Amino acid sequence: MQSLYYGYYPSPIGDVEITTTDDAVVSVSFVEKVRQSKEVPQIMQNALEQLKEYFQGTRKVFDLTYQLEGTDFQVKTWNALLMIPYGHTMSYKQIAQSIGNVKATRAVGGANNKNKIAIMIPCHRVIGSNHRLVGYAGGLERKEWLLAHEQQNINNN
Repeated sequence: MQSLYYGYYPSPIGDVEITTTDDAVVSVSFVEKVRQSKEVPQIMQNALEQLKEYFQGTRKVFDLTYQLEGTDFQVKTWNALLMIPYGHTMSYKQIAQSIGNVKATRAVGGANNKNKIAIMIPCHRVIGSNHRLVGYAGGLERKEWLLAHEQQNINNN
């Protein structure tokens, strides 16, 4: 069994917990309680630094290895999320079309809901077909903040 490590970033919208193995990010989520690890592998240091750069508005793309655990459909959906450019949004329907399953809009929503790697795999960039903000495990106010943050910093380095 792989060891898990926990690190935290105090973002403007709440504490973000990053969980990694020795070489991959396993999850990124908003939390109330922290449980710091004594050991901090390089991947954790990189993830914390990249998250800091993201919140400073200078990082647009994360360059990390992820450990994705889900069905083939979920993994395909999460990989499609990685293709949504910083500061842009796509609808659930557009994601379904991009993965070649135009009728899978609701399934895309379900896969989005199961994304364990918030912010880095940008499920916050997925909106309803009517351009409304719908569904975000971290809360719609955080989704709104993240989208506004990206719009504000879209032209920074």
